[in-house]
Amino acid sequence: MKIFNCSHCGRVTFFENVQCEGCLKPLGFVPEHQQMWAFDVQADQRWLPVGGNLTEDYAPCQNYRQNQVCNWMVAAGDGQPLCRSCRYTEMIPSLSAPAHIHLWFLLESAKRRLIYALTELGLPLPDRAADPERGLVFHFLAETPDEPALTGHDSGLITINVDEADDATREARRAQMHEPYRTLLGHFRHEIGHFYWTHLVEQTNWLMPFRAVFGDETEEYSQAMDRYYAQGAPADWPKSFISEYATMHPWEDWAETWAHYLHIVDALDTAHHWGVHLGGRNRSVAARSVQAEPVSDAVFRHVLVRDWLPLSQFLNSMNRSLGQKDSYPFVLPDAVINKLALIHQVVHAKPLIVASH
Repeated sequence: MKIFNCSHCGRVTFFENVQCEGCLKPLGFVPEHQQMWAFDVQADQRWLPVGGNLTEDYAPCQNYRQNQVCNWMVAAGDGQPLCRSCRYTEMIPSLSAPAHIHLWFLLESAKRRLIYALTELGLPLPDRAADPERGLVFHFLAETPDEPALTGHDSGLITINVDEADDATREARRAQMHEPYRTLLGHFRHEIGHFYWTHLVEQTNWLMPFRAVFGDETEEYSQAMDRYYAQGAPADWPKSFISEYATMHPWEDWAETWAHYLHIVDALDTAHHWGVHLGGRNRSVAARSVQAEPVSDAVFRHVLVRDWLPLSQFLNSMNRSLGQKDSYPFVLPDAVINKLALIHQVVHAKPLIVASH
């Protein structure tokens, strides 16, 4: 993610900020420009942009005005009360439970990071108005004694269990399932991978290349799932997969690898905008932004080796110095690099999403 600056005083601001720490102006993210902006709030509650080239009035997202869970802005001429991100959320847990408000805030924050990254990559995000059968929509669900809340994807509907936004609950599940890594943003990146497989691979010329690299997705999913939970991953899984879960079925392999593609792209982009340079023996690495411009398959592979591997090693070493677990506890064997390279090609091919009929 790039560095943001207050449009009034120039101070560095961050993606989740609602006020500049320098000039104290209210801040909001303007999705049409992918930028943070400072505003003057008028007596009639109009928000006027300060600095830059914005000329239109704006209003905060309704979810900010009512519950302070969003910092994105809506143009006055938009005609919608919710921002571009919040419109994708169709269901939230009951706010009568006080804890749910904070969990909802964390869920929306992670979703906004996801949508920002997908927009930077130029990927389409059709909603249910554009594609009633397969358009993107989110349900944030709380478990009840009678009904579990599952995290998953089904024909464009992404459901997230709100407990995944609770650090203690998520960490307990991570330990119980013997996972090296489990984050809220990681869930979003994984599930959106299923969404894009349906739209960008399933009925396109990428299906055969997908099968050549990931395997035959026509294998019965329920049988593959039962086998995985009964037997676990094969002993040699690290040679070909990014995670144990990726071994369950080609769809899950794609989604797990897609999530890692977004991890890598976003981390390299952030390092690039912060001017990160890593000096080592006989090398000086300047992190390159993968999403700044499309790069070829060969260049992408080179970026992984030249920039991502040293950066991830540095981040892991820094975390250990701070007494934390590795931030990226994964290894990228050649087979996984091949999978990442195919995803990179699919992303930059940007085929049009065709609504189902």
